[in-house]
Amino acid sequence: MTSKQRAYLRGLATNIEPIYQIGKASLTPEFVIGIEEALEKRELIKISVLKNCMDDPKELAQILGERTHSQVVQVIGKKIVLYKESKEHKKIMLP
Repeated sequence: MTSKQRAYLRGLATNIEPIYQIGKASLTPEFVIGIEEALEKRELIKISVLKNCMDDPKELAQILGERTHSQVVQVIGKKIVLYKESKEHKKIMLP
């Protein structure tokens, strides 16, 4: 992914609300499956890391990116933005 594409996705992500929250249980297999399904439907999602989660948001983002085969667009504070091109529901056209 180029820096121009990443910047475009960051701009789109400012308007979306987090649809998942990572809490005390951290990353469970069911959580990862839910993220994969959300990425297929929406392509771009935002995840919030709660205060009771002891893991580092940057590490969580890397792990989620690997497990879901998605791109980590950005990690700001306790917010993670992921992107994965959808096979069936393509909505976002990257520059």
